[in-house]
Amino acid sequence: MLYWTLVFFVIALIAGILGFTGVAIAAAGVAKLLFVVFLVLFVVSLATHLTRRGSSI
Repeated sequence: MLYWTLVFFVIALIAGILGFTGVAIAAAGVAKLLFVVFLVLFVVSLATHLTRRGSSI
């Protein structure tokens, strides 16, 4: 998932440099959405790991 975030970020940078503002905005939006999804999944995974680790001690 983080891979796709970086891919769309690079696409947004290239499109921004070349002047394709519509493509850059769309790619940046997708990259932001994927980053938020990745961040939420990471936090849920971390919380789950910490609660399971704490209960087994």
